[in-house]
Amino acid sequence: MQLLPLTRAEHRLSDWPIAAKSILGFWVFYALTVVARAWLGTDPVTELRNRLLLIGFGIILTALIYLALAAFGRGRSLARRAVIAAAGSFLAAGAMSGFQVLADRIMADSKEQVRYQAREGFVIVEQGRRVRIERMSQAPLEVTLPRLSELDSAKQFRIAANLAVMWLFFFAAWSAFYLAMVAQRDALEAQQRAADAEGAAQAAQVRALRYQVNPHFLFNTLNSLSSLVMTGRSDRAETMLLALSTFFRSTLSLDPTADVTLAEEIDLQRLYLDIEKARFPDRLQVEIDVPEELEQARLPALILQPIVENAIKYGVSTTRKTVVVSIAARTMDDGRMCLEISNRLKHGGKDALGAATHEGTGLGLSNVSQRLQARFGRRGECRFGPMTEGGYKVALTMPVERRG
Repeated sequence: MQLLPLTRAEHRLSDWPIAAKSILGFWVFYALTVVARAWLGTDPVTELRNRLLLIGFGIILTALIYLALAAFGRGRSLARRAVIAAAGSFLAAGAMSGFQVLADRIMADSKEQVRYQAREGFVIVEQGRRVRIERMSQAPLEVTLPRLSELDSAKQFRIAANLAVMWLFFFAAWSAFYLAMVAQRDALEAQQRAADAEGAAQAAQVRALRYQVNPHFLFNTLNSLSSLVMTGRSDRAETMLLALSTFFRSTLSLDPTADVTLAEEIDLQRLYLDIEKARFPDRLQVEIDVPEELEQARLPALILQPIVENAIKYGVSTTRKTVVVSIAARTMDDGRMCLEISNRLKHGGKDALGAATHEGTGLGLSNVSQRLQARFGRRGECRFGPMTEGGYKVALTMPVERRG
C-alpha cells in the first residue's frame, strides 16, 4: 500500500537531475558575479560571507519552485506550468526580499572605506553603516546609519518591494530556462519514441514479408518434387531433396530483419537454382554476373527469391526450349546499385516469357516492392516489364551500403 505514493513521487521527480544542474548553474553564476564585484573592493571576505546567506536561501527557494512545478505541473500544458512558475517566482521573490531585510541585522559591516567629495566641498567617507563627513576647519561629523530592521514598517516594505522586483526577474529567468529544458527534453523523447515506433513497425513489416517467402518457395518446390516422383525420376528427386535441405538450413538460420551481402544472396540463389536444375536439367541455363566491388553491398535477405522463382515459373515452365535465367549487378551513374534478373530464350525469339508474372498468389513482385520500400524508402525501386528482344526483366535499384 505504501509503494504507490512512492512510485508517483519518483515519477514526478524523474527530471530532478535537470533541475539540480540548472539551479546550481544559475546560483553559481550569481556567486561568480558577486565574487568578481567583491574583489574589486578592499574587503571581499565580508562581502562574500554576507552573500552566502542569500545564496543558500535562494537555492532553497528555487528548489521549492521546482517542487511546485513537479507536484502541480507534471503532465500539464506548457501554459499551465508557466502560470505555476510565475506564481512560484513571485512568492520566492517576496520571500527572498523579506529574508534579505531580516538578515541585515546579522550581516557583518564591511571594513571597506569609500571616499568621495560632495558638491559643497565636504569629503564623505563610508565604511559599512558608518558615515564620516570631513568639513574644513571643523571637527568631522560621524553618523551611523540604521539597519533595515530598525526602520519603520513602511520603509521596510518599500525597500523589500524594490528588492523583490530584482529577485522576481532572477527566479523568472530560472523558471523559463528550466521549462525550456524540459520542453526540449520532452520533444527529443517524443521524437525518439516516434523513431523507435517507426523502426519497430518497419522491422515487423519486413519480418512479415520475409516470412511469406519460405512458404511460397516451399509450395513451388514440393510441386516440382511431386512431378519428378510421378514421372519416375527418383534420382533427380533425391538430388532436389538434398539441395532443398541445404537451402532451408541456410535460410532458416538468417535473421528475418537482417541484411546480407550481395555475395551471400547470390550463394542462396545458386542453391535454389541447383534445385530447379534438377527439375529442368536440359531447359535451364544460369548466368550470374556480379562485379567484385559490389559483392559486399548489403541488401535484404532473399530479396531475389520471388523474382528468380517467377523467372523459372513463367519462363522455363512454359516452354520446351532452353531458357537462360540471368542475374547481373552494376553500379549506376548516381552511385546506386542495380540488380537485373531476366529470363530469355537461349537462341533468341520473342516468346512471352514472364508475361504472366502477376498471376498466381501475387507474392512475387508485390513482396519485393514492399520489402524494398520498407528497407530503403524512396531510395529503393522495383521496375519490371518485357524486353524488346524477348523475355522479361526485373530491375531492383537500391543504395550501396556496405558492412561497418
